Amino acid sequence: MRIATAAAILFALAAPASAQQAGVAAYGPRLEGFDYAYPVKIHGFTSQRQPLEMAYLDIPASGQANGQTVMLLHGKNFCAGTWDATIKVLTQAGYRVVAPDQIGFCKSSKPPGYQFSFQQLAANTAGLLKELGIQRVIVVGHSMGGMLAARYALMYPGTVERLVLVDPLGLEDWQAKGVPYATLDAAFQGELKTSSESIKAYQQRFYYNGNWKPEYDQWVAMLAGMYAGDGKQAVAWNQAQTSDMVFTQPVVHEFPNIQVPTTLMIGGKDRTAPGANRATPELQKTLGLYQQLGREAAKAIPNARLVEFPELGHSPQVEAPEEFHKALLQVLR
Repeated sequence: MRIATAAAILFALAAPASAQQAGVAAYGPRLEGFDYAYPVKIHGFTSQRQPLEMAYLDIPASGQANGQTVMLLHGKNFCAGTWDATIKVLTQAGYRVVAPDQIGFCKSSKPPGYQFSFQQLAANTAGLLKELGIQRVIVVGHSMGGMLAARYALMYPGTVERLVLVDPLGLEDWQAKGVPYATLDAAFQGELKTSSESIKAYQQRFYYNGNWKPEYDQWVAMLAGMYAGDGKQAVAWNQAQTSDMVFTQPVVHEFPNIQVPTTLMIGGKDRTAPGANRATPELQKTLGLYQQLGREAAKAIPNARLVEFPELGHSPQVEAPEEFHKALLQVLR
């Protein structure tokens, strides 16, 4: 027992030491050490023959309640906590807000063996809403959360009052366009190389059109801290699995089947295209053109509305919160 404890202490000390040298705080595999602006609750359930815990935020209206609930679905490089400014705006406007961390992400369980699919994540999320007694919900999904939101609306149309897709991934089928597949093993090895520098460089290039603001740093630190901590292997493996899910499970071909009122909110400078680094230079130039993709999606989804932010990128709610939230409230009303 004493030997095992000593080894654990040495391992725990080693990871933060390397992180401190790089100037990065180390967080646990479930983002222990990084606090959200709102209290975190836990939804326990069994899935794929194992007990899991889904962390979530459930914030009541702070203004006069309007009886409606908004569910916020985070992107792949985001967490429920990234929605803090949006939660504040929505609750002040009278909405109850539920924001889960999906399994494999942020403060939720990191299962060593799990078959990730958008259908499974949607079912997990539906289970959370059932436990909370929520029968109807406005679904707002950003980035990967937009793909999940679209799948959720396809699976549970009777529970969705309105669907809002904020720069969703999956507006194009990268594999069908010729982007080469990466095996899980290769993706895992790539994830192990993740650092605050690589996260920032990726987001600056694809999310913010080459620009950067100091307020973005906290969200880079949030992600990098999980890779800097002792849960790096578990975090990297789940991230590799969910990257595979995003790449191999397109929802764009089913857009005509979406039957709930839908609004797309698109940053015209967004260039996000998972796997584009594996494509030829010629193909890369044709990927992630969100201004064009948003308009095509609005035509494909029956009676969809398009709200464009011509000068914003992949995360308008982070890049220009006042402009985004004003538009979001107009959409919801």
